[in-house]
Amino acid sequence: MMRIYHLTWALTLSCGSALAQADTLRCGSQLVSVGDRSFEVQQKCGEPAFRDLVGYTLGAYERREFKVEEWVYGPSNGMLSILTFEGNRLTRIERRRNR
Repeated sequence: MMRIYHLTWALTLSCGSALAQADTLRCGSQLVSVGDRSFEVQQKCGEPAFRDLVGYTLGAYERREFKVEEWVYGPSNGMLSILTFEGNRLTRIERRRNR
């Protein structure tokens, strides 16, 4: 019984650390975090390799609210970093292996 408890605890800790890493991105010696403004990300990471307008968020009555953009950095060690902005705020950091 105690062994199952320890295995469950170890699995929980490893999943938690993976989630924490998804909220930040290292650009040289700087860190970019979810919630940062687009100009702060550009100052720390430079110009992205690609910048795409994905669409708009919809508010009340299907009204356009905020512009949604994806910025792509990399590849760095075979990984692409895809940053999603809503308005001018970073909302998601995604890492993918370059194919």
